[in-house]
Amino acid sequence: MKIGIIGAGRVGCSMGKYLMERGKTVTGYYSQSYESAAAAADFTGTDSFRRMEELVTLSDTLFIAVSDDKIGAVWDCMKGMSINERIICHFSGSLSSDVFNGIDGKKAYGASLHPMLAFRDRFSSYKQLHNCFFTLEGNFYALQHLENLLDDLGNPYCRIRAKDKAKYHCAASILSNDVLALLDIGFDLLKQCGFTKEIALSAASALIRGNVENALANGTQASLTGPVLRGDVSTIKKHLDVLSGEEREIYRLLGKHLLAMANERQKKEDSGRNDVQDSYAQVQELFKR
Repeated sequence: MKIGIIGAGRVGCSMGKYLMERGKTVTGYYSQSYESAAAAADFTGTDSFRRMEELVTLSDTLFIAVSDDKIGAVWDCMKGMSINERIICHFSGSLSSDVFNGIDGKKAYGASLHPMLAFRDRFSSYKQLHNCFFTLEGNFYALQHLENLLDDLGNPYCRIRAKDKAKYHCAASILSNDVLALLDIGFDLLKQCGFTKEIALSAASALIRGNVENALANGTQASLTGPVLRGDVSTIKKHLDVLSGEEREIYRLLGKHLLAMANERQKKEDSGRNDVQDSYAQVQELFKR
């Protein structure tokens, strides 16, 4: 594979560096800003190009590493070029390879390849890619070559359907960004109790880290603890009483989901305990209000 990368931001730089460090051939970078392409090329030890067509000519595989709303525009430019037998791949989590409209008529092969990783920095996120899981969808020929690449790199992956891309990306967003929103709410509540930001972060670190590690090791249902699992009606009522507005609604909706998880776990572990079921019925009534 001779891989050309279009886009020199966090994902483009990270993927290029990762590939080069593992002995793969990256022909170089093209970007709207030549300065960005040159910086990415310098970082990865590759070349930079002032014209996209020059990069396309020298590459048999093109990785499009631009924002979702720009992928179509890049494709519109690219499909006016000679791209016969080339694999055209983007990194979007929400868009499928269907964005490459008319690609069959160009005798090229479209795919999407999404790394399940939060790229926070242009020049350091590549260090996390060795642990990264990828999802793929698209043309069969393109997928075979991309899977061979991932096998060589040692990265796990799976194929998904094009129609599932939006739901898949929603899942990834919940597991990444929405978790941060919940943590922020929790930290805000601690600050309302007199904690400084620094003390709140320090105090909660073991709790957060332990829950995440347990969930990853044992699954979410097996890792469940707390008042909902215990059916602690009085504690849950106190929680609801001290919350208002959006925070109370978030707590209530999440509580309903936690209760469903607790019910499933209780059926497996304590199927004969009517007292627990009675408590769960009372908790359910609290979460309806």
